[in-house]
Amino acid sequence: MRNTPADSERLLTLYDSFLRLERGLSDNTRTAYAADVSRLLEALAQESIPPEKASQADLEAFVASLHDIGIAPRSQARIISGMKSFYRFLFLEHYIDTDPTLLIPTPNIGEHLPEVLTVEEIDEMVAAIDMSKPEAQRNRAIIETLYGSGLRVSELVGMTLNRVFLDEGYLIVEGKGNKQRMVPLSDVAVDEIRAYLRFGRVRVKQGHEHFLFLNRSGGKLTRVMVFYIVRSLAEAAGIKKTISPHTLRHSFATHLLEGGASLRAIQQMLGHESIATTEIYLHLDSTRLREEILLHHPRNIDKNSPT
Repeated sequence: MRNTPADSERLLTLYDSFLRLERGLSDNTRTAYAADVSRLLEALAQESIPPEKASQADLEAFVASLHDIGIAPRSQARIISGMKSFYRFLFLEHYIDTDPTLLIPTPNIGEHLPEVLTVEEIDEMVAAIDMSKPEAQRNRAIIETLYGSGLRVSELVGMTLNRVFLDEGYLIVEGKGNKQRMVPLSDVAVDEIRAYLRFGRVRVKQGHEHFLFLNRSGGKLTRVMVFYIVRSLAEAAGIKKTISPHTLRHSFATHLLEGGASLRAIQQMLGHESIATTEIYLHLDSTRLREEILLHHPRNIDKNSPT
């Protein structure tokens, strides 16, 4: 590695020159790429990660966050394309020795039905937590809060103590566009948060006292760290699905729908501006219903039985 970039703004300027001189892209295309890469650089800066030090896992966490904030699959594909182009530039210009985006896939543009965990799989993730570790109770509270309230990961890490009402069983969540909503807490989540506040919140850094979830040093937890926690627990539980914190949000909504909750209630709890965003869970539920019918209907059973 030869070069050491001074800062992200300088990198972005050099990247723009690369697109113009080496690839001959139009002004409009370069502007779009720059906007998408700026989004990436801002996200990395929030986690104090220099772009040339970002790992594949860091970038996967960024990609997962695009789901979290409601970016459409087509826009996700464009942003990921820009990210890959940027890291190709860093590699070619010797800012990095290896390209961390090589194994990161670009999402399909078509309709995307998200992965959903079963209740049993979520229980297995919780059971996989090593309770001998100091962060164990915190991680139990995180999993149960993500699944029990359907929070975006950004809402989870930004949750402050003055918005947590355990006796009443709800949270006040500040979502996209600084809009607030009230979200119920499951009884299990209430119990796990109580235990965390009583026994698991040992270190607290000055200036971070008001945040609910803290890292082992007592500072505010980051989105990337939550991504690591969820993914590692899924691996420990032997779950083969592609898992991120957003998977727990999808599971929350899907299980509510399967349990009879109205689409409008789910929309309000998830903080979707448009009911159309929530309707993907209808498609998901219909897909599962069809699979159940094909599996259990007598005509299909007869077809699959030995002759």
